[in-house]
Amino acid sequence: MEYVSTRGGAGVVDFEGALFSGYAPDGGLFMPQRIPSLDGDTLRRWSRLSYRELVKELCSLFITAELVPRSTLNDLIDRAFSRFRHKDVVHLSRLKDGLNVLELWHGVTYAFKDLSLSCTGQFLQYFLEKKQKHVTILVGTSGDTGSSAIESVRGQKNMDIFVLLPKGFCTQIQELQMTTVIEDNVHVFAAHGNSDEIDEPIKELFADVDFAGKYNLMSLNSVNWSRIMVQIAHHFYAYFQCAPSLDATPLPVVEIVVPTGGGGNITAGCIAQKMGLPIRLVAVVNSNDIVHRTVQHGDFSLSESVKATLASAMDIQEPYNMERILWLLSGSDSHLTKTLMERFSVLKSLKLPEDLHRKLSETLRSCSASDEDIVRAMQRCWKENCYPLCPHSAVAAHYHYLQTDGACLRQKSSCFSFLFSTPRCCLAPASAAKFQDALLRAGLVPQLPPEITALTAMETRSTPLEQGQDWTQTLREWIEATAQRR
Repeated sequence: MEYVSTRGGAGVVDFEGALFSGYAPDGGLFMPQRIPSLDGDTLRRWSRLSYRELVKELCSLFITAELVPRSTLNDLIDRAFSRFRHKDVVHLSRLKDGLNVLELWHGVTYAFKDLSLSCTGQFLQYFLEKKQKHVTILVGTSGDTGSSAIESVRGQKNMDIFVLLPKGFCTQIQELQMTTVIEDNVHVFAAHGNSDEIDEPIKELFADVDFAGKYNLMSLNSVNWSRIMVQIAHHFYAYFQCAPSLDATPLPVVEIVVPTGGGGNITAGCIAQKMGLPIRLVAVVNSNDIVHRTVQHGDFSLSESVKATLASAMDIQEPYNMERILWLLSGSDSHLTKTLMERFSVLKSLKLPEDLHRKLSETLRSCSASDEDIVRAMQRCWKENCYPLCPHSAVAAHYHYLQTDGACLRQKSSCFSFLFSTPRCCLAPASAAKFQDALLRAGLVPQLPPEITALTAMETRSTPLEQGQDWTQTLREWIEATAQRR
């Protein structure tokens, strides 16, 4: 399995090369040169596997045994999931009126990113120990990525991690999960800017090829292929849990509803679909609706500003993984992808070619939710199920309720039409416990696990990045100074 850049200007690399690269040298994102295709018999066999075993099977398709022997790969994945609280790693809750919620948040930081980052951390450690190498990890976070990335590499002598968080845009718990980690290899910066603004200095440092090479820069955002690869398993597991029966031919379709910010999870879903998984994908967003506008109208353009919402981890205007989706749907047309993304980089506005927009709208459905929609979904789910949703999961539930209520209106005599329609699974990216303000706004009482309650009494450490300060230069100096101390 080899990997190529979506923009076609970088050489072919193996999994190790893609893992350590983040962005490709030409500014694109790495994707498999060939997407494996699975037949119905394989899907039926896989349907009996646990989530953990599914991750192993999927990763083995994208990581050659010559690079990582299968037994070693299995051990790395077992080690990655050893700190998860749920015995099944992830869990499906079946709620009233066909609302299926796949809980992806049973890791250390109570967020779905623990799943892919715990594996990625193990893959990194394997190669670094093998080659006696050191890397510098740069991460911009809108909420949960930073803490998950920190937990995946904290205390490791051959990795330093630099995390930029948008001060005031994360919840207090999200921020504390980062700033309370006091380790020599962890460096947290509280930037007075939004999620898109903190990505700019990271992009600039990666674009400085000499600097990036000297300090072995890499990213653990979902620009990193390894994260997308592991997240493909979410869609397979959701499908197998919700499909009514796999005895029929063709196999039944399941609708997967994906809360979408940077677009990593929805990209993983598009790849799963390309592999032959019979799923219908729905990208659901908050008021920062660029993905929704792109799917509906081919309008890939920025709004005037990022809107602060209850679903803060999705407060993103530039969903960088859309580049991977466009490349995939264009038939791996790197020239077209490069042209489109370079135009967007300059103009911050792009109208998709008609044929590409048609393919996108055939592949994805989409929906946006306001804060009021989020609150109503949280309240309804609690009222009907005594089940607390985080605001990001509530965006997915909002879509589900729109569909079931619409079905009820069309079937005036009954509200049981969901039983005869396509089964649906909503991906739940985080625990409600991390979002006290949203719960309170919905009139619900937060129930905090002791691990989260303890954060408020712990020592914190972070470095401020003020408006008007040269963030790129500040990061550059910190990286240089850290390297000199090693």
